[in-house]
Amino acid sequence: MNAGTAKICLVTGGSSGIGRAVCQCLLDRGCTVYEFSRREAGGPDGVRHFSVDVTDENAVTAAVNRILDEVGHIDVLVNNAGFGISGAVEFTPMEEARRQMDVNFFGMATVTRAVLGSMRRRACGRIVNVSSVAAPAAIPFQTFYSCSKAAINDYSLALANEVRPYGVTVCAVQPGDIRTGFTDARRKNPEGDDAYGGRIARSVAGMEKDERGGMAPEKAGRMIASVAMRKNSKPVMALGFSYKVLCVLIKLLPVRLVNWLVGLLYAR
Repeated sequence: MNAGTAKICLVTGGSSGIGRAVCQCLLDRGCTVYEFSRREAGGPDGVRHFSVDVTDENAVTAAVNRILDEVGHIDVLVNNAGFGISGAVEFTPMEEARRQMDVNFFGMATVTRAVLGSMRRRACGRIVNVSSVAAPAAIPFQTFYSCSKAAINDYSLALANEVRPYGVTVCAVQPGDIRTGFTDARRKNPEGDDAYGGRIARSVAGMEKDERGGMAPEKAGRMIASVAMRKNSKPVMALGFSYKVLCVLIKLLPVRLVNWLVGLLYAR
């Protein structure tokens, strides 16, 4: 990543929402940007789109190899692809739970694995994994989403130590509520709401209200792009002052108290 040389960046899930904003910000910084998403159309004009499902290891490997053949290396990887499901654990089909982990966690791991070897050999690279404040603050009725993001945090911490001697740095960023199509795309399972006294519907409605009033995706994209351009940073970091304060409080307060407070917000 020499000064004056355009960085080669790869963003997953870059066709909409936060990912699209990250792509635009990286383009504005003079980067060459590649983007993976399942959609036929990609991110902003100027982004080089690949129609790739991050859970398809063969497709991911082939696409990464094409990029490496074209430009020789990848400087920055932003793993953003993901989606959310909601519902009670008791009534969530395991197929849906596995799909949540496959996309959000194993999809991230698949793309990282495909890129990592070339970064290590060059002794240069930056990996940014998009987690969520829902990792340290586990959200009831969105249990598997919180689990997938908590797994990203631990993965990022462990990987950072594995690759530090080879000039590769890793960071997990934790956005909070963001106004994107993620809210409408959430796969909601209302089954069991009667048995749970309407608490599933109330919880999801409250979360969606918070998301619709949340940070603009453009602002989140600028923050993530800024983190991606750094040589190093905290291994896990929240985006925005209020969420940084929240994460500090979560660390300082007793777990029982934090969980009780989260329950008051999202499990009444």
